[in-house]
Amino acid sequence: MKISIDKPRCIYEIGKRDNQEDALCPAMDATTSNDRVFVLCDGMGGHEQGEVASQIVSTVIYDYLTSHWPDDDRVGDNLILKAINVAYDALDIKDNELVKKMGTTLSLLVLHEGGCTAVHIGDSRIYHLRTAEQRFLYRSRDHSLVTDLYQAGEISFEEMITSPQKNIITKAMQSGIENRVKPDIVHIGDLRSGDYLFLCSDGMMEQMNDNQLIEILCAKESDDYKRRKLIDETAENSDNHSAYLIKICEAIMDEDEIVVNDEGTSRCNLLNILSLVVDVEEVDENMHEVEEEIYKNITIPSWRFKSKWHWLLLAAILLLTFWALGSMIHDNDRKKFLNQQEIIQLKPVR
Repeated sequence: MKISIDKPRCIYEIGKRDNQEDALCPAMDATTSNDRVFVLCDGMGGHEQGEVASQIVSTVIYDYLTSHWPDDDRVGDNLILKAINVAYDALDIKDNELVKKMGTTLSLLVLHEGGCTAVHIGDSRIYHLRTAEQRFLYRSRDHSLVTDLYQAGEISFEEMITSPQKNIITKAMQSGIENRVKPDIVHIGDLRSGDYLFLCSDGMMEQMNDNQLIEILCAKESDDYKRRKLIDETAENSDNHSAYLIKICEAIMDEDEIVVNDEGTSRCNLLNILSLVVDVEEVDENMHEVEEEIYKNITIPSWRFKSKWHWLLLAAILLLTFWALGSMIHDNDRKKFLNQQEIIQLKPVR
């Protein structure tokens, strides 16, 4: 697959924080249409040296992938996992043995001959938007407490969005061999002209929802206008917020080329999870309607056997009934026979 992109637009805002813990690689003013690796990290807020962790991870992964780029331009998962492990090693070297380990989220996009590989750890997001259809095809599943609670059916989708616990993440890149979590990896092979790939830290969506993001990105305006609109919409955000906006110009496949595409089925795609989690009351109501449709023209008997034990009990009753009837018939026949014998014996002798 030959992928060409427009010059990526970047957002890198400090918000109302004292320091910037987000990191972008390549840097905001250094992106070109030739870039094929994009790394966005959000240092763990409230932890020592969060900004150090995000800078280390973003730089190490970017440098490793670009310096070990394969000759056939197809980047496999093993190479990406190797780059992430090298970043973990770099975090360990920098570790100052504090009780609270420095850490960071990770969102990574790699564009190559095999398509687009999306990798993430934590709650910094990756989106794939099809502007022609005005919908997302992929939204990375946050590694967060509220997402786990929603998937378990403990809270609603609205509660997941508004919960005060939404910033509690369940995965991050931290120093220490025992903390090396594996990333979620999704392969996006269905790319078309006009599609957008959008990476952002969680601070970007602090006061904006996915529908607003679709509205902005699908507007018939330039990418510079869309970048400015996003900055204006997030001007009052308190957290650091950063993003890459990457427009696909062309994605051309050879006639016999095979490209992996699992975004439509992956459990890493929140959109697939949303389609599986259904409200229990809605299920009950729908099932009631289905049952009515099925049985409305059928006369249902008043008795129904719901298990094999009911059938076994019926069989036993029938056997006992037949045995009793057989015994009664046998007794009646025996009595008739004896009566006949008595009659014969009582006849006078001629």
